[in-house]
Amino acid sequence: MAKGRPAETRPYHHGDLRAALVDAGLKLAREGGSAALGLRSVTRAVGVTPNAAYRHFADHQALVLGVAAEAQDKLARAMLDRMEALRATVGPDPVAQSVRNLHGVGLGYIEFALSEPGWFELAILTPDDSRAGAPPATLADRVAPPYQLLVDALDTMVRAGAMSPERRVNAEWVCWSSVHGFADLATRGPLAWQDRGTIDRLAAHVVDTTVRVLMG
Repeated sequence: MAKGRPAETRPYHHGDLRAALVDAGLKLAREGGSAALGLRSVTRAVGVTPNAAYRHFADHQALVLGVAAEAQDKLARAMLDRMEALRATVGPDPVAQSVRNLHGVGLGYIEFALSEPGWFELAILTPDDSRAGAPPATLADRVAPPYQLLVDALDTMVRAGAMSPERRVNAEWVCWSSVHGFADLATRGPLAWQDRGTIDRLAAHVVDTTVRVLMG
C-alpha cells in the first residue's frame, strides 16, 4: 500500500489552510474558550503538522488572535441581529430607532456572553497578554466591530436628538462597564445560579436604566 501524503503537504490552496485553522479554532473554542487553542490541538483538528501553521501565523498568539477576530465578528453579528429585531418593534421615528439601536447593542452583547461563553471569552481578548474584560480597541490591527457598533449607536442617538452632545462624552465607557459587568456577574458571578428568564429580565433592566441615564 502506498504511503499517504505527509500531513503538512496536503493540497490546501493559498489561504485555505489559514481559514481551515481559524475554523478549527472556533470549533474548539466554542466549548473550551482560549484554553482549547493549543497549537497542536488546532493543527491536529485540521490534519496538518504544527509547523504548517507558521506559514500563516507568526506564532501561537497570532493564531489565537486570528480566531479571536472571528469571534468578535460573531459577537457583532449577534448585536446587529438584536438591533434589527428591536428596531422592527417601533415606527420610523429616528429618535425611537436610535434608542432601540443602543438597547440592541447592550442586549446583544449580554445574550452572546450567556449563549456562547467560549466565543465571548475570545471576543474580549486583547493583544497584550490577552487580558479578559478590557474593551478591545484593536485586535489583529483593526477596530473591534462590537466596539464600533456601540460608538456608532451612541453617535446616531446624538444626531437623532435622543442624547445631548454633552452626555455623549465618554458614554461608551458607561455602556461598556454596565453590560460587561452584568455579563460577568451572570456568567461566573453571583447571578450565574439564576435561571435564564430571571437573568434576561435583569439584563433588560440594566440596559434600559443605562440608556435612560444617558438620555437624561
